[in-house]
Amino acid sequence: MAVEPAPRPAARPAVPVAAAVPAASVPVAPKEPATAKGGGLRLADGVPGEPAANQLFRTVMLHEGSDLHLKAGQPGMMRLRGVIQQMATKPLSHEDLEKLLYPILSEKQRDTLDTKGGADFAHVVGNDECRFRVNIFRQRGKLALVSRRVSTNIPTFEKLGLPAAIEQLCHYDQGMVILAGVTGSGKTTTIAAMLEYINLREALHILTIEDPIEFVFTDKMSVVNQREVYLDVSDWHTALKHAVRQDPDVILVGEMRDQDTFEAGIHAAETGHVVFGTIHASSAASTISRILDLFPPIQHHAVRQSLAFNLKAVVAQKLVPSIKPGTTRLPTNEIMIINPTIRDLILKSKDDSLLDAIRIGYIEGMVDFTENLRQLVDRGDVDKATALEFAPNPEQLKMALKGIKVAAPGIL
Repeated sequence: MAVEPAPRPAARPAVPVAAAVPAASVPVAPKEPATAKGGGLRLADGVPGEPAANQLFRTVMLHEGSDLHLKAGQPGMMRLRGVIQQMATKPLSHEDLEKLLYPILSEKQRDTLDTKGGADFAHVVGNDECRFRVNIFRQRGKLALVSRRVSTNIPTFEKLGLPAAIEQLCHYDQGMVILAGVTGSGKTTTIAAMLEYINLREALHILTIEDPIEFVFTDKMSVVNQREVYLDVSDWHTALKHAVRQDPDVILVGEMRDQDTFEAGIHAAETGHVVFGTIHASSAASTISRILDLFPPIQHHAVRQSLAFNLKAVVAQKLVPSIKPGTTRLPTNEIMIINPTIRDLILKSKDDSLLDAIRIGYIEGMVDFTENLRQLVDRGDVDKATALEFAPNPEQLKMALKGIKVAAPGIL
């Protein structure tokens, strides 16, 4: 197989395309026809003209894995159907990883890695065949990489199996909608589906601020502008300050990671914009306390006031293994819509009662994890044992599956 050089970034040596020369490509273990006998997952073929690292990214694509993991001293690995599995490579040395990874970094990303110890960026394989969200970092003085495969197709609510109430959260004319969940819970995919729903139906200006850009939107009814922090704009603060001057109707703040980001997002919501954001929280109710954790206690009362009058909804999400044909994992959701009862609970710091308010708000489209898991079991999308494993309260779910509803205590 002919070997062609990869494109050479300025002032840094390129790596030849992954092919037959182990010292200048992905170190390949003896080739196996498939995943068998400890040989590891079969590698995809290298493509002439591409960086050598793309062979590993293409291997994730070949097997429809979700994440690529690279670490010095270990073979290439990927997460496949929720389990980490090895690829058919030899253990990669620190020098191998430098040769593989430095050519896919820009000068700025390399500088960020060298000065801060880690860098986030999006990596595109081929002619936008697939996009990966990449985090490259150092551990014990050596390079490592974890990368999430992002589908280039934006799924619909029906394809994702989301609750019907998600649709109504796309029709606000101002306020904030927060997607909550742990890393890898599908928040970005759900928010992309919501923005695409708006894009298909309303003539608006949608502005996204992301680090990095994952889903790429095509203008349909709406005009969509996507800004990548550190590529299109110098930092988050500048991007958010500019956002309200760019005549947006809908703003996506990729992640509310600190006090400044949240304040900018809530300010945009106060001034008549719809703001979508994500945050790391385990449930809809606990999202309030997670936001408060971003601020010193002296500001908590003011933050509660802002949340009570500008927050429209919180959608918490987890991914659970599915028995639905053709689907490995499905989201289970908890939806809290800010009605007068929930607004009053937030203002009075009665966060412990929010879950009860969600349960009695089912007529308005609210749902808790227990009820949503029951719905997934009834639809035949998730088996009972899996639902009980992921349920916050397995005993309540057992009763719900038997048709027994647990009455919420008085919260008013």
